[in-house]
Amino acid sequence: MQITNTILMIRPVNFRMNEQTAVNNYFMEEMDLKNKSINEKAQEEFDAFVRVLRAKGVNVIVIDDKKDPDTPDSIFPNNWISFHTSGNVAIYPMYAENRRLERREDIFDILEEQGFIINDIIDYTSAEEEGVFLEGTGSILKDRVKQKAYCALSERAHEELFIEFCEDFDCFPVIFTAYQTVNGERLPIYHTNVMMAMAEDFVVICLDSIDDKKERKNVVDHLRKDGKEIIKISEEQMHHFAGNMLQVIGANEKRFMVMSSQAYHSLAQEQIENIEKYCEIIHSPLDTIETCGGGSARCMMAEVFLPKS
Repeated sequence: MQITNTILMIRPVNFRMNEQTAVNNYFMEEMDLKNKSINEKAQEEFDAFVRVLRAKGVNVIVIDDKKDPDTPDSIFPNNWISFHTSGNVAIYPMYAENRRLERREDIFDILEEQGFIINDIIDYTSAEEEGVFLEGTGSILKDRVKQKAYCALSERAHEELFIEFCEDFDCFPVIFTAYQTVNGERLPIYHTNVMMAMAEDFVVICLDSIDDKKERKNVVDHLRKDGKEIIKISEEQMHHFAGNMLQVIGANEKRFMVMSSQAYHSLAQEQIENIEKYCEIIHSPLDTIETCGGGSARCMMAEVFLPKS
């Protein structure tokens, strides 16, 4: 299946702007608040978001972060771990040294206690020693039905390691570079999942961010060949996190497209109607998390595809 009804989320305890990720995450901005206030606001947004998901019947597994070690970006677990229908778990190499501290073995125990089966752990983290990174489903967008994986290359997504991932998980790689304008300069976007969201029958994508015409055509050709409706967003909408969405399953197998309120309000009515042809939209305010963390709704949700005993 392309989507799941089970989501793992990490409730933050030390959320703030991470100076180590700010060097190449151009979605982040300073807030004129003390870190304690920032964390409290992030917790309020997190809790409200979880309530919205659960009210629609999405199975949300919430795990509290720990105060030690200091992990300001722990709210974005999808960057260090992914869970697969084979029962395999992948652990990924992270660009920021303090993000590597987010990796926790006790999460495996918690999932197994809930009846999920973990057969094998595929660990790519040794690549960090060589300065090579691939940040989970932030970097990798899978079409699980067609067995393809899309990746926008950046300092956080190295081509050779992405191809190794595709070999391990039997995916065809679709590789490109996506850019954003920062102070008049075109710079690589740090994660694929801020410019592209893969659903069962459609994809939301900022094609204008793929500057190379051949790469853009290749991406479009793959999506059309696989029967996806392409819902285009602008770079301005991308900067409001309109590409950072995730489709999930709720009660009675109903489909939902999950996004932040900022993302939702950036969409034109026609774009909303195109999404709603396929599923209902869920949105929740995540302003503090988006501003200080440079990530949004999709980044906060690690999909659980593991089989159950």
